[in-house]
Amino acid sequence: MNTLSHDNHGLRLFVRYLVLTLIAAIFVFPLVFMVMSSLKPSQQLLIDSGSLRAFLPVGDISLNNYTMAFDRAPVALFVANSLFITGTTVILSLFVCSLAGFSIAILSWRGKAFVLSAILATLTVPFETIAVPLLLMSSKLPWIGMDGLEVGWLNSYRVQIIPFIADGLTIFLFVQYFRDIPSDLVEAARAEGASWSQVYSKVLMPLSGPIIATAAILKFLVMYNQYLWPLMVVQEEGYRPVLVGLQYFFQLNTAWGEIMAYLSMITVPVLVFYLFLQRAFIASIASTGVKG
Repeated sequence: MNTLSHDNHGLRLFVRYLVLTLIAAIFVFPLVFMVMSSLKPSQQLLIDSGSLRAFLPVGDISLNNYTMAFDRAPVALFVANSLFITGTTVILSLFVCSLAGFSIAILSWRGKAFVLSAILATLTVPFETIAVPLLLMSSKLPWIGMDGLEVGWLNSYRVQIIPFIADGLTIFLFVQYFRDIPSDLVEAARAEGASWSQVYSKVLMPLSGPIIATAAILKFLVMYNQYLWPLMVVQEEGYRPVLVGLQYFFQLNTAWGEIMAYLSMITVPVLVFYLFLQRAFIASIASTGVKG
């Protein structure tokens, strides 16, 4: 009987891992196709795309597409711009939205339910509906820079960062997470004489690793994949992010091999960031000893 039970358990485990492997393969196949295609000439890429050869390093394999991609567009500049814009926005967003979430979830003040409702209501408004008014506003806003007072934010990093620092989803995530943390921790800290800023920085934030990682991943993906807004507000090459730079490969003649090489290069930071935060997420869960 024990042998039969052990065999059934082993069979269920095998089936589970088989299903998980198939699911993982479904998500990995596009990445494999992209990398393999980036190593092939455009003509061979199109021919192989109708068969399993598209996922295999067969045929005329070389790094020529990567070399030609750098010749056609300033790839390093676009990647550096996107990483700077995305990284700065993520850091500022985590700080501002966690403060807002702390204020709504922990502090007592009149009208915070209405404020939270208004914040959640912004989630139903598509960005496209406010893009044009935001563009008109950005073109007239003042800014004090190295050269003194300037009028207009267009063609700058700030116009791609500041409008996206605070968002309803990130604030809501922090509100829900802070509400789930036992109130005894906050009360004990206050009884020991901790100020509200110390409760935020020394009690709540050290326990917020999982939500910080989750919010950072979501924000990173949104900012790194920005296309419409940079296309509207940036005309100078020096401020363009990676997706706007993709237009360079559709000018004159479409070079599919170079496009795949470009996509492979701009995908690497996303994968590295995701894997780093995934490990941080797991480590933070393992080290958190808070129970409701």
